[in-house]
Amino acid sequence: MPRSLSCLVVLICLVLVLTGCGRGEAIVVIALHPSNPNIVYVATNDYIYKSRDGGHTWDNLSHGMSHSRVISMAIDPVYPATIYAGTKGDAVYKSYDGGQRWVSLRAGLDDVTISSVVNQFIFDPANNARLFAATTMGVFETQDGGEHWQKRMDGMKEVLMVVTIAMDTVRPDILYAGTSGGVYKSVNQGARWEKINNGLVSPDELKSSRALGVTVIAADTFTPDTVYAATLSGMYKSTDAGQSWERIAQSLPDQMISAMLLDRASKDVLYVASRNGIHKSGDGGATWKAMNEGLATLNIRSLAQSPTDPQIFYVGTNGSGLYRSQDAGGKWEPLSSVRSADGG
Repeated sequence: MPRSLSCLVVLICLVLVLTGCGRGEAIVVIALHPSNPNIVYVATNDYIYKSRDGGHTWDNLSHGMSHSRVISMAIDPVYPATIYAGTKGDAVYKSYDGGQRWVSLRAGLDDVTISSVVNQFIFDPANNARLFAATTMGVFETQDGGEHWQKRMDGMKEVLMVVTIAMDTVRPDILYAGTSGGVYKSVNQGARWEKINNGLVSPDELKSSRALGVTVIAADTFTPDTVYAATLSGMYKSTDAGQSWERIAQSLPDQMISAMLLDRASKDVLYVASRNGIHKSGDGGATWKAMNEGLATLNIRSLAQSPTDPQIFYVGTNGSGLYRSQDAGGKWEPLSSVRSADGG
C-alpha cells in the first residue's frame, strides 16, 4: 500500500476512534456556557446531555435530532441559548433554546453525506452569525447562522478531509486548517488556502504530497505567530505563523494526540490529551508533566477549560465518563454519569 494511502487510512481510523465508536460512556464533546459556570453540555456516543448544576444531574437533549452521533458542538458567544451540533453522517443541527429543540441545517452541505463527519466549528469574533466548519469533506462557511453553507477549499489540493481548524484570535482573517494533506493557512478568512508544511515532513515527501494526518491545531493568543499542530506522528510548533515547523514533545508517552488546549490565562501553558492521559507543559511544549491524579482511565477523548474560571477544567474519557478539576489539572473528580438522564 502506498505511504500516502496508508497514512490516510490511519487518519480515517483515528477520526472514527475520536468520534466515539467504542463501548462505554465515551464523552465525545464538552461545551461550556460562556458566562454561567453551572451549565455544561456533553455529547456521548448516543445523545446530547445538559447539566444546569455543574455536572451533578443531566437532561437528555437529543429530541428532534436523528440518531447520528454528535461529534462537535459550539455555543453562540453572544446568544448562548443558541447551540450548533455537528454530526457523523447528518450534517449540522441548531438549537435556539438551549438544546430543547433542534432543527436540521443542510443548505449547501450536500457534500456532507452519510459518510462524512463535522469535526469542529469556530466563530468569527466580530460576527457571531459567521462560522466555519471543518468536515471530512472540507471547510465550509456560513454567514447567516447556518442557514446556508459554502465550501471554502480554494487552494487545498489533494485534501480529502479537514479534521481541525483554528483562528488567529488577534488577527481573525488568518485561519489554519489541519488536514489529511498537512497544514494549510488562509490570510483572507478562508477565501484562499496555502499549504504550509515546511518542517512537518521531509522535502522529498513534500514533493510527493504525502498525506500527513493533522489531528489538532491551535493558535497562541499571547504570541499570535506561534501555532501548535498535533499529527499522527507527534507534535509540532511554529513560531513564524506556520512558515516553518519544529518537532516538540517527543518525551510524551503517546504521540497520537486526541485533544490539545492552550491555557487562556497563562502564557506558554498548554495541555494535551491522549491514550496516556493528560500532560501539561508550562514552557511552550519543551517539558511535560502528567496530570492524571483521580482519573480512572487514561484514555482521553475531550478536554475543555472553563470560560469563567481558568482553574476549572473538564475531561471526557473514552469509557469512564466526565471528570472535573478545580486546580488546573492537579486533581480530577468524577462527575455524575450522564446515563442517569436515561434512567440507565
